[in-house]
Amino acid sequence: MSLSLQGSPKRPRQKELIAVTESFDLQNYLIKGVEGVVSEAIRATLKDPKESAFMLRFARASRSASKKRRIAEDRGEHIPPFLIASITSSCNLHCAGCYSRCNNATVDAEPVKQLTGQEWLRIFDEADELGISFILLAGGEPMLRRDIIEAAGKKQDLLFPIFTNGTFMNENYFRLFDKCRNLIPIMSIEGGREITDRRRGEGIYDKVDANMDQLKSRGLIFGASVTVTSQNCAEVCSEEFLDRLSGKGCKAVIFVEYVPVTEESRDLAPGEPERAHLMQRIAQLRQERPEMVYIAFPGDEKSSGGCVAAGRGFFHINSHGGAEPCPFSPYSDINVRDTSLREAIRSPLFTALRSGDLLLDDHEGGCVLYEKRELVEALLAQPKS
Repeated sequence: MSLSLQGSPKRPRQKELIAVTESFDLQNYLIKGVEGVVSEAIRATLKDPKESAFMLRFARASRSASKKRRIAEDRGEHIPPFLIASITSSCNLHCAGCYSRCNNATVDAEPVKQLTGQEWLRIFDEADELGISFILLAGGEPMLRRDIIEAAGKKQDLLFPIFTNGTFMNENYFRLFDKCRNLIPIMSIEGGREITDRRRGEGIYDKVDANMDQLKSRGLIFGASVTVTSQNCAEVCSEEFLDRLSGKGCKAVIFVEYVPVTEESRDLAPGEPERAHLMQRIAQLRQERPEMVYIAFPGDEKSSGGCVAAGRGFFHINSHGGAEPCPFSPYSDINVRDTSLREAIRSPLFTALRSGDLLLDDHEGGCVLYEKRELVEALLAQPKS
């Protein structure tokens, strides 16, 4: 998986990636990418003094975090700027083709042995100390864990995008977002009403739409998470859709390429023509529509010297504390409940993935680690030294 910080329509090949990585400084790439995201966020919030003031403060904190990562890199320790934290396995929706439900990471049963709010706060503290700048809160539905979101709000030097379906947004949350500007709701939307409700459930589009109006009226920054499929790629790249998001006050659009985790859902994955169109469109939008920030997952791997999962650019912690390469590759050999975040980044599985060629491999879909999962499983099965 690769976080695209700069668009490119060309799909990378293994020889190209190897050539790139021979002289590729990943930490510099990540630092410049983070600085680019932050500067775009500042530009997107210039008309809102309160949000712009927060983003300027965060820019200073982000520079300090980048310095920590650079110092660590110089002594041989790589620290990624991003962490994805799935803080609950519960969700009230059953979206078509949901990777989390297909992987049994999200279930309808009452969660057991999940990390507590205090354990997550300890992880946030460690992330801050290491120089991690962004912690993406996911689930399940993360807004079911208000205790953890309140803990995140206390860490003002970290930015917490909250990837939510929007159905639990209420007055208490609006007040919390106003008080803690480092909490940024990123609401899922699939395009217009018809295609959103078809995948996520009847009435979801109207709920998200109403939330956007509330957030805008209160001067609160928010974004949209758009799962790009073969069915909606043209719609979510259209001027009409983006005009509506911009008019609602949206400041960030996260395009998440659909990754199939069952054979039945493979037809939902965008193909090469859709992916090329998406990356070209993002590059165009960054030039022509600076009122919003545009980010793509997995994105273009050529620009980042290969997949940046497994701690190269980010990694994932599931709701039970397992450190995984990414949400689409739910394999773990270490649990942060029993060890530090630093040790999790150094886990045998992560180390093997970062030092081998797997993250550079050719693949058809958006996630090399999912497509090559039998190789990840083989690494996991190797005896510990």
